[in-house]
Amino acid sequence: VIQEITRRYKPDGIFSNRWAGHGICYCEHCRKNFKAFSGLDLPTANERLDPIYQKWALWRMERLKQLWFHWDAAIRKIDAGSRFIPNGFPDRLLTGKHADFFFADQQARRGVIPPWSNGKGAKKLRATMGMKPLVGIFSVGVEEEYRWKDSVQSDAEIRTWVAEGTASGMKPCFVKFGAVLYDKRWLGTIDKIYQVHHRAERYLMNTAPLARVGIVYSESTERNYGGRPWQRNIGDHENGMYHLMVEDSMPFEMVNDRLLDEASLSQFRLLILPNVAALSDEQCGQLRKFVQRGGSLVATFETSLYNEEGKPREDFGLADILGVSYDNSVEGPMQNSYLRLKEDPATKQFHPVLKGLENAFRMINTIHHVKVRPTTEFQSPVTIIPTYPDHPMEDVYPRVPDTDNRGVYLREIGEARIAYIPGDMDRAYWQVMARDHSLFLRNVVRWALKEQPLAEIQSPGSVIDVALWKQEKSMTAHLVNLTNPMMMKGPMRELIPVSAEVTIRTPNGSKVTGVQLLVSGQKPQYKVVGNAVTLTVPKIEDHEIVAIDLG
Repeated sequence: VIQEITRRYKPDGIFSNRWAGHGICYCEHCRKNFKAFSGLDLPTANERLDPIYQKWALWRMERLKQLWFHWDAAIRKIDAGSRFIPNGFPDRLLTGKHADFFFADQQARRGVIPPWSNGKGAKKLRATMGMKPLVGIFSVGVEEEYRWKDSVQSDAEIRTWVAEGTASGMKPCFVKFGAVLYDKRWLGTIDKIYQVHHRAERYLMNTAPLARVGIVYSESTERNYGGRPWQRNIGDHENGMYHLMVEDSMPFEMVNDRLLDEASLSQFRLLILPNVAALSDEQCGQLRKFVQRGGSLVATFETSLYNEEGKPREDFGLADILGVSYDNSVEGPMQNSYLRLKEDPATKQFHPVLKGLENAFRMINTIHHVKVRPTTEFQSPVTIIPTYPDHPMEDVYPRVPDTDNRGVYLREIGEARIAYIPGDMDRAYWQVMARDHSLFLRNVVRWALKEQPLAEIQSPGSVIDVALWKQEKSMTAHLVNLTNPMMMKGPMRELIPVSAEVTIRTPNGSKVTGVQLLVSGQKPQYKVVGNAVTLTVPKIEDHEIVAIDLG
């Protein structure tokens, strides 16, 4: 069938939707093929940590790879420029290696998925795809579970979702179920989106992202880690750090944990490891070399405490870098526990990680905490006040007012800065959204970065996601306005415009020859001091692109 279509119609490619099946198939062929592969019967349930299910997942991935390559080869024999395009592949590294381009089928949000999820998906794919073309399929329809396929989303919802994809390097491709237009309100929205892309085309031909911070995501941890009470909701660690960076308007990228070689990490000054628990010895060695080259790390909770197969180590794989050893237990859930915030007794100054918290004295602790033993000298700006009763009210007082058990371990190794947080603060932040956790984590990231951020946004009360890109003769700053009471639960009713004071740092040795706002079409006043461009963006609805021409 594929060969006939390719010969007769000569398409640029054949996109195969729902090609990968729907869970475990128990047909005679799958039973026989899996038995031949593993010597086992098919698993009876989707239990991620079940060894038989894990074997099935490996077999399924290998079988899908065979099918993808088989169908693609059949098309290429007829037309060397055409491709078989599978709708999703379970291994991002293989996708990045073998796909010439990719269609990301993440059509819209549903439930409590935040709007930045479209950008996150794009960044994860680009971590392995590099600068190969990445197309973002988005739906004008409602994507909730009840399948209302003849209705459409609001203008605000569609535009914000697409803006996140565009800012993260995806080209937009809209889809609509059915050709009958019962509801025509989406037509003007799509027109606006594509008109902006047409006007801004030259500045969307990106050659490289410019972010200096990378959040490491781990497919080994996703597959092989978990099962113990304190290891639930493992995706919340990553989501907490991702949301934190968005709220701080800090440009950043996602980094695949199987691409930690020097070339892949060359752009980064700082890597964040949000409970990247399952790391191989080789990966730990690559992170060690990153630190030796002057790169900084922020790590949380059980990072490197397990190998790539999810088997526990006696000590952290990165113990020498973190400066602590595992003390054989994890505390929690710790109800009514706090972090004691202290000034340096010698200087009477607070550490930079406590900026804005100087008058707090204490803040809420994490929910779980890995017990560790320091193996080197550390400052103690943050220590732990253990759990004490939270009722009845006459019993609510700390039994132990302070300890020498630290809430963060900060050290410097050559040019690198290392911050290890033994608690699950990133996960707690995602679940509770505490202001103090947000401020503290931002401070830790900025301290570890050890340089000025490439972009700084002043827009009180706003949430603006920022992405920086390089083009052949220019650079762009994408500003995505997520300021909305419905940001964490769709759909958005309307766009709420904001303004912003923006500072963007250009590459050393470049000369700014012009600045324009590509969405509004304005040419703003701007000031250049050194390599910093400062301007006012008077109005950001869903998306504004600051384009800086460079000589």
